[in-house]
Order: sequence, then structure tokens, then C-alpha cells
Amino acid sequence: MRKEEKPKIDARLLELLACPLTKGPLVWDEEKSELYSRLAKLAYPVRDGIPVMLPSEARTVDPDAEPARSARSRRE
Repeated sequence: MRKEEKPKIDARLLELLACPLTKGPLVWDEEKSELYSRLAKLAYPVRDGIPVMLPSEARTVDPDAEPARSARSRRE
């Protein structure tokens, strides 16, 4: 993968993944390479195309600054 390329999440994988805390849906934020849980207000990093679904690795997201829903998001 070239440096300027950002990791992508397969749409089928996104349909299978859920927030480990709330078991709710996740939204893919391609710009930040994160999976965002609206219910938990946490953003889980994606490193080298692999989602890191550990709450200890997630960052807290300000509810007012939540990512826009992308085309590759899971339906709620």
C-alpha cells in the first residue's frame, strides 16, 4: 500500500462488525480511518486495514463533532 492510500473497510465486513460495548452499529469514517460507534461515542482505529475493536484503544468522540455518515456505513 502506498503512503497516500488510506485503508479501506470492506462493506461486507462492516455489516458484521458491531461496537463491543453497545453491540450497536458502526459508521466508517474514511478520512480518519476509524469505525465510529454513535451509541458509545467512541471511534475505533483501523490500522493497516484491520479494525482494532478494543475499548482501551478507542478514542472518545465529542457528540457535536461526530463524523458525517459515509456511503460505506452500516444501516441503523
